[in-house]
Amino acid sequence: WSVDKIRAELARLRKMGLEPIPKMNFSTGHDTWLGEYARMVSTSEYYRVCSDLIRDAAEIFGTPRFLHLGYDEENFSQQQSYNYACVRSGELWWHDFLWFVKQVESHGVRAWIWSDRIWDHKEEFLARMPRSVLQSNWYYLRNYSLDSSNPYRRKIDAFKVLEKAGFDQLPTSSTNAQKGSFKATVEFCDRHIAPERLKGYLMSAWRHTVPDFRSRLEDSIEDAAPVIAKSRSSNA
Repeated sequence: WSVDKIRAELARLRKMGLEPIPKMNFSTGHDTWLGEYARMVSTSEYYRVCSDLIRDAAEIFGTPRFLHLGYDEENFSQQQSYNYACVRSGELWWHDFLWFVKQVESHGVRAWIWSDRIWDHKEEFLARMPRSVLQSNWYYLRNYSLDSSNPYRRKIDAFKVLEKAGFDQLPTSSTNAQKGSFKATVEFCDRHIAPERLKGYLMSAWRHTVPDFRSRLEDSIEDAAPVIAKSRSSNA
C-alpha cells in the first residue's frame, strides 16, 4: 500500500470510532515479513531497517499511543520445524529488545509486547524489563486454577507477578483453543490486577481476515462482546 492509501484507511477507521495501533512482530520466531532482513538479525543493516520501519509507522499513524513490537515465542522449541531458525538469548536478546524500546520511545510512542518471556525468565524479566512497556500476557484456556497440578500455572501466575511488579497490563485471550476463555480471563484478571494498571483486554482468533475464516472471527466476537460490555475495564 502507498502511504496515502494507508492514511486514508486510518482516517476511515478513526471515523468509525476505532483507534488503529501499529504492530510489527520483531521476534525471530515471527519475522518472515521482514524478508531478507530476517536473516540479518542484530547486524547494522538490520538495525537500520528496523529503525526506519518504526520511524515510518510512528509518522504515518500520527504518533499513535502504542506500537506493538510482538517479541513472543523466540525460542528453539517454537522454531524446531523451521528451515531457518534464529534465536537470540542472554545479553543479545536484552540488547536488541531494549534497543527496540528506545526506538519506539524516541518518537513519543509507548512500546507494547507479548509477555511470555517471563514464563521461563521471571527474575531476569522483572529486573530488566522497563516499567514503561505495556504487557500482554496471553492464555487461551478456561482453566484458571493455580493448583500445582495445572501444567499451565506459570502462564496464569504471570498476570499476578506482573501486577505485583507494577506493570500496566492488557491481558490477551483467544478462541483459538477454547470458547469461553475470554470470560475466564476477564474474571481472573479483574480480581487480580488493579484498575489503574488494567488497560483493557485483547481477543484474537489468530486467523486471517479473509472469507474462509469468517466463522472463526465471528466466534471471537461473540465470545468477547458480552463480556466487554460488563467489564469495568471496557472503557479504559
